[in-house]
Amino acid sequence: MRTLTPANSKNVLLTDGFLGSRVHLNRELTLHQQYARMEETGRIDQVRLAAGENVTRRCHGHKFWDSDIAKWLEAVGYSLAAYPDTELERLADAVVDLLEKAQEDDGYLNTYYSTFEPDKKWTNLRDNHELYCAGHLMEAAVAYHEATGKRKLLDVMCRMADHIDSRFGREKGNVRGYPGHEEIELALIRLHCATGETRYRDLAAYFVNERGHSPCFFQTEAETRGEQVRSSDWRYWQAHKPVREQDEAWGHAVRAMYLYAGAVDVATLTDDTELFEACRRLWNNTTTRKMYITGGVGARHTGEAFGEDYELPNSTAYAETCAAIGLVFFAHRMMLAEPDGKYVDILERALYNGVLSGLSLDGHHYFYVNPLSYDGKAPFFRGESNRRQKWFGCACCPANISRLLASLGQYVYSTNNDGDIYLHLYTASEASFQTGGAKLTVTQETDYPWGEEVKLTVQSSDILRKTIWLRVPGWCADYEVSIDGQPLESSVHRGYLPLQRDWSGTTVVDLTWRMPVETVAADPRVEAVRGCAALQRGPVVYCVEQVDNDVPVSNLVVHHGTQWTVDYCPDLLGGCCSITGDAYAIESTHAKSLYASPACLDVQPARLQAIPYALWANRGNHAMTVWMAYDRAGG
Repeated sequence: MRTLTPANSKNVLLTDGFLGSRVHLNRELTLHQQYARMEETGRIDQVRLAAGENVTRRCHGHKFWDSDIAKWLEAVGYSLAAYPDTELERLADAVVDLLEKAQEDDGYLNTYYSTFEPDKKWTNLRDNHELYCAGHLMEAAVAYHEATGKRKLLDVMCRMADHIDSRFGREKGNVRGYPGHEEIELALIRLHCATGETRYRDLAAYFVNERGHSPCFFQTEAETRGEQVRSSDWRYWQAHKPVREQDEAWGHAVRAMYLYAGAVDVATLTDDTELFEACRRLWNNTTTRKMYITGGVGARHTGEAFGEDYELPNSTAYAETCAAIGLVFFAHRMMLAEPDGKYVDILERALYNGVLSGLSLDGHHYFYVNPLSYDGKAPFFRGESNRRQKWFGCACCPANISRLLASLGQYVYSTNNDGDIYLHLYTASEASFQTGGAKLTVTQETDYPWGEEVKLTVQSSDILRKTIWLRVPGWCADYEVSIDGQPLESSVHRGYLPLQRDWSGTTVVDLTWRMPVETVAADPRVEAVRGCAALQRGPVVYCVEQVDNDVPVSNLVVHHGTQWTVDYCPDLLGGCCSITGDAYAIESTHAKSLYASPACLDVQPARLQAIPYALWANRGNHAMTVWMAYDRAGG
């Protein structure tokens, strides 16, 4: 059922521009800084302890520290595939050696349980992240093997997968359990694809299909531990009903995204059309009723969870960085299954806004939570701080961003079984493909998403009759495409424009995606922003930050008919486009009463400047908002 195959990351180099600069900063600084943080916080020491080495400082230990290390290893693997770095590889090899030593004779690997609670292994799948950690280590093993050719970690995780397979499942004597924090489902599919071992695919299918049946395993497991279970609402864990019967996104948003991504993998690799139809339903509910304009998902701080349909508050938005990353994973897999630009539209929205907002321009400060408005004062990050952090006690987001950035090449292009090429994301890059017995290279020259033009140079070592499918962004209503200076006459098919021809020598394809500033309103059922508007240009959502504006940003009113001005500012936030235009500012002149006549409102003209949402909070602690009141009759 899977139609497309992602490009190999080592064959796609991001060379410049907004995404390319982030990728280079990631490999040159962020990954090194993250390793230092893991040393400082004891994460690496926990692995050393499990490996039997002496540790001089006290290591407190944490149940899911292995997953932080695993995501870092995966990021290093992807980075090494495209950009060799002897120091990063040395650090990663040393961690892999420790993990191999920490593995027990039966294949079990979890450094927390081996070190601190060996008698409690597999006693609490609901809360204690053993399968989650195993999944992330499997993903790391595959990425590191693909990048370096080294099998050590891959062999370690195959032994761990064999251990899990021998313990869980419907076979007689096995435990019919599944993880509280999903992740292993998609990881087992990756391990299956890397090794060809069908048992790993079947185990992934078991974990997806077992979930949600009655009686709920989590209740049975808790009763075995002697716990009294007071609630039968298992939506937080997406275990309230079988996955193939679900039609609404519920519970912990990151867990949900990982589950849905894994379910797509299982459905497409086992030709399970019923399960894939459930994935479609969950996709539609997530993206049409429970997603922020930034591509963030998960509205509630309580449970880091989805709310009801259209429950999308602004200042209290949780929108965890990891959840937006999970949405990218989900979108990517849906697109691979059935190529359609609508999936990449969401992937791009999440990437450019909800994901990249989580990483500072200096490359080593992070957001866990991504609100859509902020007063400049109150803490919003997990109650701890109102500024970007160097690290977190629960540090799932930093290395998650890094592994996505390091693997971006596979999101830019895909190929189908006929050797045709799909171009999904526009970014300065160089890519090579072996297709039809010849080599074809595609070079993108562009400053997208700031500029509208993309120049594709396609070079072929032989005459190739292939189709290159160009994604037409869903936000773009006006575009131009020419081949060697001749306008292209072709129709769009499911969001892609086919270029079918004999490719020979050098061919230049010029693209222009018109990017007017759009004033966007939400469905009126989104109560928090009813009567409001936001600004978007191309794939980039904008916000107004107090440092750029003379009036309180919370008082701004956008009016109908504003003529917006777009300027590329090379010295602003690393180089970006800002939007300026006329607006109103409303303040109350009635200081003695909470409620008074509208005549007490003072309306003054104001000049508004907006910046990309992903770049806010890089110049200090300032108020910010994405949504502003909208005066439809003004102007």
